[in-house]
Amino acid sequence: MERRLSEHDDGLNSKCYTFKRRPLKLVFEKEFGNVLQAISFEKRLKGWSKAKKDALIKNEFERLQVLSECRNATHFKFKPD
Repeated sequence: MERRLSEHDDGLNSKCYTFKRRPLKLVFEKEFGNVLQAISFEKRLKGWSKAKKDALIKNEFERLQVLSECRNATHFKFKPD
């Protein structure tokens, strides 16, 4: 984790999202069993709304669950019996 944070903070890649947002502050950390799990989680996280990311950072898991619920009219919860 320290190495990855250092890589971003040092600005090694000028095309990286974090390049213009330095210095960085680590606000969330999660350990994974292997690198593929970590990459998969990071890709999913990048698609989340700011509100969902904020809930995760603040450990507001109930709020995160509400924000994650599908509200699409075609969702099975909204189908007539």
